[in-house]
Amino acid sequence: MAEVEVTRDGAVQTITLNRPDVLNAFNRALHAGLRDALTQARDPEVRAVVITGAGRGFCAGQDLKEFGEMPNIGAGLRETYHPNVLAIRALEKPVIAAVNGACAGAGLSLACACDLRIASDAATFVPGFVGIGLVPDSGGTFFVHRLLGAGRAFEWMTSNRRLSAAEAYAWGLVSEVVEADAFPARVAELAATLAAGPTRAIGMTKRLFDHADTATLEEQLELEAQLQAAAAASEDFREGVAAFVEKRAPAFRGR
Repeated sequence: MAEVEVTRDGAVQTITLNRPDVLNAFNRALHAGLRDALTQARDPEVRAVVITGAGRGFCAGQDLKEFGEMPNIGAGLRETYHPNVLAIRALEKPVIAAVNGACAGAGLSLACACDLRIASDAATFVPGFVGIGLVPDSGGTFFVHRLLGAGRAFEWMTSNRRLSAAEAYAWGLVSEVVEADAFPARVAELAATLAAGPTRAIGMTKRLFDHADTATLEEQLELEAQLQAAAAASEDFREGVAAFVEKRAPAFRGR
């Protein structure tokens, strides 16, 4: 059984972490499978990506059985986690974390690296790291800080408090909570809606928000001008204007 399963439904690619017996904890094989899946997601025909987990969990973080075998933890992070986190951010298309169950440790970092998080009401969120005497990694401090603000992020990551899906929604960690029975259908609906949008403009918007975290106002204005010029030259812009004038729904192609 593959540690990562990849399926396509139209323009939506779903990446399923597939080690359900250990709540989809990371090992080297899962990292490799995720890396291959994210490479496949670069296909221009893929216009939205969903990352989810098999069984009861989204991802419980690092498999501690393998963690103890890493002679150099820093090198291990650079070799395995970092490329996949960077690959998610480099995809110029929306990436949805469909958090179906337990989400902890590096699994939480993975979910927060995605552009959107939607949760089943069966999902739970726990930092995990401090509970075993470690610091957050895999981008956890970067993304959680930006989602929650410095004060709340620090309090949560150091208290190791478990959040329910409802609490995660109240905090702004996830954008939506759906009953478990209806969750797969709602994820499919959301992904299809995004895939039908002007995905080139969505991808450039993703770049702008990432850049805004460290840019000066002048730098951000300049990048906005550059990317707006690119967007205005796209087929999707021409289609969007034509649809507006003709009072019809646009048929975007992500070009």
